[in-house]
Parts: sequence; C-alpha cells; structure tokens
Amino acid sequence: MKPPSTPQPIATRRSPLALVQARDVQARLIAACGLDVEEGERLFPILGLVSTGDRIQDRTLLEAGGKGLFTKEIDEAQLAGEAAFAVHSMKDVPTELPEGLALGAILEREDPRDMLLARGGETRLADLPEGVTIGTASLRRQAQLLHARPDLTIVPLRGNVDTRLGRLRDGEIYATFLARAGLNRLGRDEAQRAPLAMDEMLPAAAQAAVGVAVRTDDAEARAWLAPLNHPATELAIVAERAFLRKLDGSCRTPIAAHLNNVSMDFTGEVLTPDGQYRWREQSRIDMTTASLTDADTAGQALGEAVRAAAGDRLAEVLGTA
Repeated sequence: MKPPSTPQPIATRRSPLALVQARDVQARLIAACGLDVEEGERLFPILGLVSTGDRIQDRTLLEAGGKGLFTKEIDEAQLAGEAAFAVHSMKDVPTELPEGLALGAILEREDPRDMLLARGGETRLADLPEGVTIGTASLRRQAQLLHARPDLTIVPLRGNVDTRLGRLRDGEIYATFLARAGLNRLGRDEAQRAPLAMDEMLPAAAQAAVGVAVRTDDAEARAWLAPLNHPATELAIVAERAFLRKLDGSCRTPIAAHLNNVSMDFTGEVLTPDGQYRWREQSRIDMTTASLTDADTAGQALGEAVRAAAGDRLAEVLGTA
C-alpha cells in the first residue's frame, strides 16, 4: 500500500488506555504501509488531547452531559483538519457521529466482560458481604448491581484504572468494576482474575471494541485503514449500536447489549436506574451470512422487542432516568 507523503496525525485522548489503543492503531497503519518504525511514527504521529470527559472527575457523565464528552475535542480536531484519524473506545462514541465524520475501521474486539475487583477478593456479585459500598460512575453497572444485590450502597467513582484502584486500596470503597479489555491492553495483573459472567453483568454496547474515525471526504485515510477492519467485530458493533440507538442511546438510561460472534446469540437489556426492573430479550444472528444492513436491522428489532416487553414503564424510565 502506498504510504502517505505528509504526516497524517492520529487523535486520541491522553488517558493511559487511550494512548495504548492509539499506539496499536499507529503500529497497524505502519505495518499496512510497509514502513519502518521511525518513518511510520513520523508519518502517523499521535496527537494527544484532553477531553471534557477527562477533565470532569467530580460527577457522573450523566450529570455532566453524556458520553459525547469523551469525543467532542477529538471530533473538532478532525473536522478542523488537525488529525486524519481518531481512535475511540466504541462504547464512548455516540450512536450518531457529527456530520463530516464516519467510522473507517473497527479493530478486532478484546474480551468484553466486566470484572469485579473487591478488597476481599470476591469475583462474583453474590459473594459480596451484605451492605458494603461499591464505587462506580456507570449507570448501567449501578442498575445491574442493584438488580442483583439491592442491599449494596453505590457511590460515584470516576478516574482511570490507577485512580479507581487507589481508592479501593485506601478503603474508601469495598469494590469497583473495570472492563477486562482495558486491563488486558494495559498489561495489568488484575486482568488474570475471573471476569463476571455475561448473565450476571451484560456489557455496555460496543464494549471492548476500538474504532477509528475519519473525515467522510478523506478517501486516502479510508484506504489506509481498510486492512485494520475486523468484519465480524464490525457486524457485532453495528448490531449493538443499532439496539442502543433504538432505546435512547445516551447515558440517561441503563442499557446493555452484546452479540457473541461464536454462538451468534444477541442479548440486550434495559433496566431502571434503581435496578428494580429489568427487561432482557435475546435473538440470533447468522454471522456467516449477515450484512451490515442485516446487523443494523437485527439491533433495531431487538430494541423493539425490549420496548414491547417493557411497555409504558420504559417510556417512564426514558423520561425520568
């Protein structure tokens, strides 16, 4: 593949995990273009940006304005021509991208399961001591936890992996949750512990997937990204994001979805924030024959099934969560 003649910056957040993901994309682009590392890093430099979501640490994303806070500054840099690519954790990307931007590639997904990290070493929700305090800023995890264990106390917990684990060690909380994918990418020993089962805590839609955005008018950037795309992961992410889009898709509502690329089981759920009610539905997608349009249609259909199961109660949740 013909390499670029001028630098094509890769925009990303400056968090440790985001930089690891951006360097992975950089290495893949270098390999795809047949460049040596030094020349590749010159032609595909990393542009680290601080997002609004990263600056706000004293309240939840819901209170601050939603998941788009992690992508706003990066989107603006791309649209201004300061970056050719933008690397995102797909679970943080709004279901509708700003005009002028599109997803150019979805990398092969990491392990999407959540992990419970507790001072007592517990790895299952059922084993947590009664009434302990759990730290999380995720409305989804809060609702799923309270659905299984209404006796527990939830407190907000923002920050990167080290910040969260530090508060755990300091005794401020008894346990917290982290995505196994992030721990794996960071090379953390905690990733070797047992993850939570899917039926215990269904992941966020598109969790553990990394996407790379480009400007819609940048055909060269799309061509450089093409070898990085993982079709099976792309199908799953399209389906999960369609489900999310059908059911509001913001941080206001606890929503989870996962399409298993092996079993082809597609599961989605919505909960009330207090965990009292949960509506979960399941379908199947034949990944060997499905197109992206099929995946989108399946996601919308599963969303409709959840809406039908929840009835008027879901409308109430969407309006007041």
